[in-house]
Amino acid sequence: MTGNFLRHTLLVAGKDLRIEGRSREVLYTMAFSAALVVLVFSFALSNAADPAQGPIVAAGVLWAATLLTGTVALGRVLDRERENEAIRALLLSPVPRSAIYAGKLIAVFLLMLAVEVAVVVLVSVLFSTEVFAHPGYLALVLMLGTLGFAATGVVFSAALLRSRSRDALLGALLFPIVIPALLAASRATACMFDPLAPDLQPVLFWLRFLFATDVVYIALGLWLFEPVVCGD
Repeated sequence: MTGNFLRHTLLVAGKDLRIEGRSREVLYTMAFSAALVVLVFSFALSNAADPAQGPIVAAGVLWAATLLTGTVALGRVLDRERENEAIRALLLSPVPRSAIYAGKLIAVFLLMLAVEVAVVVLVSVLFSTEVFAHPGYLALVLMLGTLGFAATGVVFSAALLRSRSRDALLGALLFPIVIPALLAASRATACMFDPLAPDLQPVLFWLRFLFATDVVYIALGLWLFEPVVCGD
């Protein structure tokens, strides 16, 4: 059972990633949107920001860009399935609904991480912040924060699949739910970026918090995805 679930999950994720690999439509849109957010904030805050607040500003800009690019990815994660009612064929296939959810989650997660790597480098250059002082912790924070956002977003994307106003509603419904994870991720990132931070104990606390919220988000996603996506 576990082997079949894993195989089906990888098939769904691989399908989405292959389609994106051929078109790169979503990836380019995400990268452009993220770069635009970072550039706008860097110019707006270049003279106004207190140098001591630089790490906090850099962390906030990083996760603001992640929020925007993640919304772009989620807007398309099931949109391709909506065209020509391909979602019906996917649901009629002998694939567990939970495997469809997990596959979509992996695809969005990997797309977001690919863009976040470029965003981190851009933030380091434009905000003159030492973002790679703790690369291991930074990678964990990025992965856990992104995982929680994607786990929740896939469910809402499925719920709004047939809605005419899905692009406007997605952010309005999703953002309040993922606020705890985003606040924890931004606080942990700011602590890592601050060269004057005495220790990394706050980072460890926020990492444990992110892990706990991810477990809750994924468990709820596995439970809610089937009734949401099949509820006509």
